[in-house]
Amino acid sequence: MFNVTPIPAFNDNYIWALTVPGTDDIAVIDPGDAEAVNDYLTQNNVNLTAILITHHHDDHTGGVAQLCLQHSADVYGPANSPFKGINHTLTDGDQIELLGQQLIIHEVPGHTLDHISYFVAESSNTPPNIPQVFSGDTLFLAGCGRLFEGSAEQMHTAMEYFKSLPDNTQIYCTHEYSLANLAFAAAVEPDNAEISTAIKRCTQLRDAHQPTLPSTIAIEKQINPFLRYHTATVKHAAEQVSGAPLNSEVAIFSAIRDWKNQF
Repeated sequence: MFNVTPIPAFNDNYIWALTVPGTDDIAVIDPGDAEAVNDYLTQNNVNLTAILITHHHDDHTGGVAQLCLQHSADVYGPANSPFKGINHTLTDGDQIELLGQQLIIHEVPGHTLDHISYFVAESSNTPPNIPQVFSGDTLFLAGCGRLFEGSAEQMHTAMEYFKSLPDNTQIYCTHEYSLANLAFAAAVEPDNAEISTAIKRCTQLRDAHQPTLPSTIAIEKQINPFLRYHTATVKHAAEQVSGAPLNSEVAIFSAIRDWKNQF
């Protein structure tokens, strides 16, 4: 597993810095702001060797060109991306080795058509070795990304993939949206005690100016309405809002996503 450090950027972005013991090399994920990354590199006396991109939006790619001018960094990202700064293109099922760690690529379109995630599986090497997924703007703590380019069917498929990961997988998304997402989750399931617990925990962290991330797959299965479309309570809430019976998980997911857009 990687040691993962958030580099705050803009109002609510996180650029993730990935390191491993025994080397001064690092990788970053979705560097929308080159200055924030360069400040981190200087403060920690480390070398940028790789950049990972999850999708093409400028708040995730805007710093890549400047960083590549200043550092010898390979840029990994989706093969079908409209962003042209990628020199190692990736598709579903690809694997790459980075700082001695194996990352598995999974295509998760929905937010954008080019969106991918990076999964670091648990291994039996040096404990602790906990799975990690870098989900960009698809799976958030208690939420999921807006459907800017893809369909509800595509995002539902992405959510099914995330649900299939080990429960102890740490989730690193790229925005601090947790409290807003939890407020919506509480509106969908007002009697869900796990959501109330998560609100208290995340409020305490934000009051202390700390990130609420990472979450885990196990926690998200308990609190995230976009992973709970199979439950009776989420189905009932979605039907109440839409005013019609919903007879598939995709229809329930779509109704919840539309509701969140107006929340």
